[in-house]
Amino acid sequence: MQYLAYHFIVKPLQPGSEILMAMIADMGFESFDSTETGFSAYIKEEESQNVNLSELTFEDFTYSFSIEKIAQTNWNAEWEKNFEPVTVGNLISIRAPFHKENKNVAHEIVIMPKMSFGTGHHQTTQLMCAGMFECDFKNKRVLDMGCGTGVLAILAKILGAKEILAIDIDEWSVENSIENCAVNNAFEVVVKKGDIDLIVKENNFDIIIANINKNILKSHLPIYSQKLNAGGKLFLSGFFTTDADELTELAKKHQLKTETSKSKDEWNMLLFEKL
Repeated sequence: MQYLAYHFIVKPLQPGSEILMAMIADMGFESFDSTETGFSAYIKEEESQNVNLSELTFEDFTYSFSIEKIAQTNWNAEWEKNFEPVTVGNLISIRAPFHKENKNVAHEIVIMPKMSFGTGHHQTTQLMCAGMFECDFKNKRVLDMGCGTGVLAILAKILGAKEILAIDIDEWSVENSIENCAVNNAFEVVVKKGDIDLIVKENNFDIIIANINKNILKSHLPIYSQKLNAGGKLFLSGFFTTDADELTELAKKHQLKTETSKSKDEWNMLLFEKL
């Protein structure tokens, strides 16, 4: 099976690379590798006909790209070579099945590092994990919006959530989340493919988790507030510290009070409570 590599040069590098990755993730790309000047995205040659970048322009950054036809690759072997476990304090280790068990943490999540976002390496995932340990999930109804590999939904189960709905627009992420939930015995998690419209007819949630990007979070905020019970918690991440004030001001307009703001490197996480 032949693959193509799209090599992107992004200026400025951040937040451009993160935003562009998120925008093209549903075009059929199966993995992404960060580079010093941007990132490379890999796709099956026959799927590349779905890639349309001609109208994808942004105000905050520019990008260019070249396309390379690459030899057949054992993707799992490449991931195994480069993937390392992630530890958040002594609370949790996120590792692959081929890593040794870590007995120095309270919990472990086993994630097969395929082509989905959310293996725990990104600062936003680590911020979310740490924040979730400070919140009471016991017997709560939880939504993980943009679930990626399902790691945050699995953590919600570990922390005692009773019902968990995980949603992602990407078919690969949905399949990977289902697989990872099974491996971690997180059978309380229901994984669905779709977007925010899927939750409109759902019962309200006690906790909503969304690690996506600023623009999507802004468009979703009114519905998050609508579908959150009074006193419920909303975790948001996937944006830079420079974007936190904008999201906080928007949240105020939708009955959401800021409880916590935490940062790691240039990334931020916000925790709100529904009034």
